[in-house]
Amino acid sequence: MPQPATRPRPTGQPGYSETLPREPESATAARCLARVALSVWGLDHLAQDGALIITELVSNAVLHARREHIRVGIDRPGPALVRLSVVDFSKVPPVCGEPDPEREGGRGLAIVAELAERWGTDPLPYGKRVWADLRGG
Repeated sequence: MPQPATRPRPTGQPGYSETLPREPESATAARCLARVALSVWGLDHLAQDGALIITELVSNAVLHARREHIRVGIDRPGPALVRLSVVDFSKVPPVCGEPDPEREGGRGLAIVAELAERWGTDPLPYGKRVWADLRGG
């Protein structure tokens, strides 16, 4: 398995990213990456929410994206801010709708919206980045 990449940021904290196969099992590696990053930064109290958020973002990419890989990122753009993100090759933005009580799925983005301070989508030339911010310092 490839090692996650780290790179320095203006905040002095590294960012973590890893390219993973677009398959359900990649959620496990993404959770591990999020937990490691949050632990290194001394933000263990955000680990449970961060793991759940990144799991939902990966799950959406697995279901709706194209191509064989996704890119998971964990960044710390500010001293009290963590950004979890997934980049995929679909240009279709995610939609947070009302879950159907008759269906098992369809609640992922509602969970992300509940746990994150904010979330959104950045269009990219080849797809999109879906991200969620956690606040905690």
